[in-house]
Amino acid sequence: MTVFFIGAGPGDPELITVKGQRLIRSCPVIIYAGSLVPEAVLEGHRAAQVTNSAPLHLEQIIALMKSAHEQGQDVARVHSGDPSLYGAIGEQIRYLRELDIPFEIIPGVTATAACAALLGTELTLPGLSQSVILTRYADKTSMPEGEALADLARHKATMAIHLGVNNLGKIVAELTPHYGADCPIAVVHRASWPDQDWVRGTLADIEVKVQEKGFRRTALILVGRVLGNEVFSESSLYSAGHAHVFRR
Repeated sequence: MTVFFIGAGPGDPELITVKGQRLIRSCPVIIYAGSLVPEAVLEGHRAAQVTNSAPLHLEQIIALMKSAHEQGQDVARVHSGDPSLYGAIGEQIRYLRELDIPFEIIPGVTATAACAALLGTELTLPGLSQSVILTRYADKTSMPEGEALADLARHKATMAIHLGVNNLGKIVAELTPHYGADCPIAVVHRASWPDQDWVRGTLADIEVKVQEKGFRRTALILVGRVLGNEVFSESSLYSAGHAHVFRR
């Protein structure tokens, strides 16, 4: 028996891996995060037990997994995006290890990747940014030392900020000294869902634009020069003068 932590992707039921879909359709027990995972992701399942974990607390979720383990049943534990990023699987894994219950993580498409695709942009461009910082805004849970938004902003790398749209004003204030008021920024609401929406702007005007849209939750903030129209260098990968093992 194995608990499979499956990344269901950002919302579009087709943005799930073949392996993740196969396991959802074959596991006799499914526990899915119903607040973020659409039921369409479960289409074609033959599970005898399907539980929405949204109203459950951690101990109740672990109890379901333990019960399945005792009956020799595999569990599809379905999370949104990629479960290794803000998936709250760490505490579940800690319990499973204590109970000696096997588990496996099936990666998924991240919200950041879905937003970049929607915006039609590459997040790493030569000369502009070769790094992507995935972080969140410190609200209910504090950030470790050195990971405050202002500390990360000093790198001026492309940044994806989760759980921050309700604190956009504070975020803009912390980013502006490092990125500049003219730095491009985008706020994407429910990327890949049927009601997806987004707005682009700069650190100087994004607050007003987001207020007009009315985004309050389930939105990702992307900031960085790669989102603009600035000139960037071409990579050496496809340069005619660059030789490598596959091209002389």
